[in-house]
Amino acid sequence: MKNITRLLAPLYALLFLLLPSFGMADDIQRFAGTYTGFAEITVDGNVLKRDMSVTIEPTKDAFELSWTSVTYRADGRVKKQTYTIDFVPSARDNIFQSAMKKNLFGKSTPLDPLQGEPFVWARFVGDTFSVFSLFINEIGDYEMQEFHRTLVDDGLELVFRRVHNGVPEREITTKLMREE
Repeated sequence: MKNITRLLAPLYALLFLLLPSFGMADDIQRFAGTYTGFAEITVDGNVLKRDMSVTIEPTKDAFELSWTSVTYRADGRVKKQTYTIDFVPSARDNIFQSAMKKNLFGKSTPLDPLQGEPFVWARFVGDTFSVFSLFINEIGDYEMQEFHRTLVDDGLELVFRRVHNGVPEREITTKLMREE
């Protein structure tokens, strides 16, 4: 009996280590899919229409997040921006680090905000999936962007906030519908 217990101990240890990752996979799977919608934003007294989409896809390491924003300006110009970021688990439960570049050893790592690059991380809390981006400019001012995507019956409720040196600059709230 002692030999069997000794042989099974490493298996039990492995299962114990994997338990948190099963919960992680469930969170990602709940949010997985493509969502689309639009918002109207007032900038300098002008109302701009913006189409938005987001895709959340599980990967072997964690997940990939891709989002597109298309802004239609009053003068007829159209501005389209698309971003894609891979996320991997961090050393902390339910917090994921961006994997936006490779280090010398080929490991995916976050970018460096002190080099003018965004530092990006994500988390799942209940029905809300949040992504945070920190930017530090050349004189040391900072900007935080927050994207909170909360599961609702037929999609996601999106709340976007941008804060510059602690002062809120913009908040956008809209609903994105899940595509079938």
